[in-house]
Amino acid sequence: MAFTDQQLERYSRHIILKEFGTKGQKKLMAAKALIVGAGGLGSPAAMYLAAAGVGTIGLADGDVVDLSNLQRQILHSTADVGKAKVESGAETIAALNPEVNVNLHRGPVKADNVLDLIAGYDFVLDGTDNFPAKFLINDACVLSQKPFSHAGIIRFQGQLTTYLPGQGPCYRCIFLKPPPPEAVPTCRQAGVIGAMAGVIGCLQALEAIKCLTGMGQPLTGALLVFDALTMDFRKIKVPSRPSCPVCGQNPTITEPQDYELAACDLKAP
Repeated sequence: MAFTDQQLERYSRHIILKEFGTKGQKKLMAAKALIVGAGGLGSPAAMYLAAAGVGTIGLADGDVVDLSNLQRQILHSTADVGKAKVESGAETIAALNPEVNVNLHRGPVKADNVLDLIAGYDFVLDGTDNFPAKFLINDACVLSQKPFSHAGIIRFQGQLTTYLPGQGPCYRCIFLKPPPPEAVPTCRQAGVIGAMAGVIGCLQALEAIKCLTGMGQPLTGALLVFDALTMDFRKIKVPSRPSCPVCGQNPTITEPQDYELAACDLKAP
């Protein structure tokens, strides 16, 4: 595949990196990445993946843009309030990089559709804001042998890890099972500093780019924790759990399953 003059100019800062070069850029342009959740984390991740030239970006979200989203969800603007997030996101991506193909998946991601949803993608980014969705995405990706990036944010803290099939622990190895509904406050209850979404979402995009190009060392086997109040990053080593019910030696989870959402996570249709 030959680059056009415009592509050479657009991606010139990538191409001059000896670790990246034209080979890395071609890999990105042929890659397909799915972002589940076009909100706080998904917004910066989508924008940087589009800017990087990822050939196909899937946006999966069943929500519409709300005014309270705009404090952190930079994929959307004031004029988008009331619009489906996947549609608003697609318009923003098209304005940023019209060469990127955007697949829209509007509606909830559930046990009965998640495997089909992720099947056509090379990498999955979990930008969701609730535990049932995070465990669902983890299980589906492990069962499908699909690499993915997990992230979570609340108040002034964020965390991030990357799963590579057969190379390290999955999300369940770290957290095992969802907490009881309403046991842990959500961002809607506890709040979140808007820029935190940018920090962690950008790191997710970086992990995706590394995995899609084979560049560098992904955040596998570790949980990266960030405290915005102290500007401290901590990298905690996390081993695989032999008894993990989905990726362990004797798995008991053989298909995706839905979990109960906390009342504060339930959103109006």
